[in-house]
Amino acid sequence: MMEDYLISASDQVLVTGSNGFIGARVVECLLQYGISKIRCFVRPTRSLEQLEAIRRKFPAANIEFVRGDLLSLEDCKAAARDVSVIVHLAAGFEKSFLGAFMSSAMATQNLLDAFLEYGRPRRFVHVSSFAVYSNINMERGALLDERSPLEDAPQERHDTYGFGKLKQEKVVMEYGQTRSLPYVIVRPGAVFGPGKTELTGRAGVRLKKLFISVGGSNQLPLTYVDNCAEAIVLAALKKGVEGEIFNVVDDDLLTSRQFLGVYRQRRPLFCVQIPYFAAYSFCAICERGSRYFKQLKRFNRRRCAADWKGNRFSNQKLCAQLGWKPRVSMNDAIERYLAQFASGQATQSLHREVSTLGNVVSETT
Repeated sequence: MMEDYLISASDQVLVTGSNGFIGARVVECLLQYGISKIRCFVRPTRSLEQLEAIRRKFPAANIEFVRGDLLSLEDCKAAARDVSVIVHLAAGFEKSFLGAFMSSAMATQNLLDAFLEYGRPRRFVHVSSFAVYSNINMERGALLDERSPLEDAPQERHDTYGFGKLKQEKVVMEYGQTRSLPYVIVRPGAVFGPGKTELTGRAGVRLKKLFISVGGSNQLPLTYVDNCAEAIVLAALKKGVEGEIFNVVDDDLLTSRQFLGVYRQRRPLFCVQIPYFAAYSFCAICERGSRYFKQLKRFNRRRCAADWKGNRFSNQKLCAQLGWKPRVSMNDAIERYLAQFASGQATQSLHREVSTLGNVVSETT
């Protein structure tokens, strides 16, 4: 009900990264929640196909497209003018730390400056990532939640994406403290669904035609893309959650072994499994060798722990404070994800595979 929301249906909402894998679902979910004025910020070179399809689906809504670059203050001003809520999904994927800083932190700062000066700020929702966490000093099996430590050495982890997300969060929090920016931070886990065919790195690492699965018993922080989008929308609309941080993972989380088992029934994959301690030891050796061979930097103990150490995850805070629950069950989510690989094969067979997986999940949770 709109009376429970921070804004009315006629208030302007800006979504950056709106034509991305998650962003397009966020736009559609906002419309489903009754928000009728949405401005979609899109990079100049990106296709509008997904967003055009959504606009045709909701002909009565006022969906506006703005092309630009968040590193341009003028483009940010045009995007943020008269906006009440910003859902900030745009992020850089540059390979250098300088590039990540520019496309993430500097771009976010430009957007915030424009929002505070030219918008009507009610809330800024920053969509971050589990990549900001560090579990290097946590016990295996320990709960990783919103109170867990953040990565303090992203350079050692050789993770430009996580570095950019950390810098973005820092900028948002500083603006909250110094300029009274009303914000919420959302940290999705491993987002999956139709339209994203690659395997999450938390299941293992691909080396050409070989896929190396590490551990196997490690729980994956999975969230189906539609469930994740709804969590982000609730973070944008729910009253009384300013300054909060929410992790987004679904119920009935699978282990890496369970996920790969069903995936390989649909997609042939030559897979070798190694124990976590062996991968961790190998990464320690690679750290020494990276002084001479830079390509080894991606194999390091911090990244190994972050992806494969085997922590547990919770959506308790998200459910309690935002009233969220995954509308798409894990069984159905896996079925929809794998259906994109079906190539006309019988969906009944796929349903049997997922039902079998559901039995395994019930036994292990």
